Amino acid sequence: MFEVHERLGTHCHEPVVAKVTLTHDQRDRGRLKLTSDTGEEVRVFLERGKPLLVGEYLKSVCGRHLQVEGAQEEVLEAGCDDWRTFARACYHLGNRHVRIEVGDRWLRIKPDHVLEEMLQLLGLETRQCEAVFMPESGAYAHGHHHHDH
Repeated sequence: MFEVHERLGTHCHEPVVAKVTLTHDQRDRGRLKLTSDTGEEVRVFLERGKPLLVGEYLKSVCGRHLQVEGAQEEVLEAGCDDWRTFARACYHLGNRHVRIEVGDRWLRIKPDHVLEEMLQLLGLETRQCEAVFMPESGAYAHGHHHHDH
């Protein structure tokens, strides 16, 4: 069994003995019980509020290293060729506090038929697919700082 309390970031020069494949929701949690690709039980106890990254390394209490992989999961992908239309769609999703992964005139969200209809009405083409979902972390993910002018 692996018991993990330590994150090492996305660079590690030690040998990786196992991998864990996690959905976005799992990467967002601080406490997990799962199975590695080698079939061993993995218990994760990490600081809450800081999601795991795809490609991140973890160190177990016994000193062994694991790597986080992203699981394929159902997503709604939407896109268009017009930047203004695309920007409007991102604005409307952000206004609803939707977790969103943004690419070059494409976006991904968790499947939602109401949001899918909204995106289509705004002029985007949509499709259901499977992908590793890696939404933006948000404007205040690393702490909110006030600036005096």
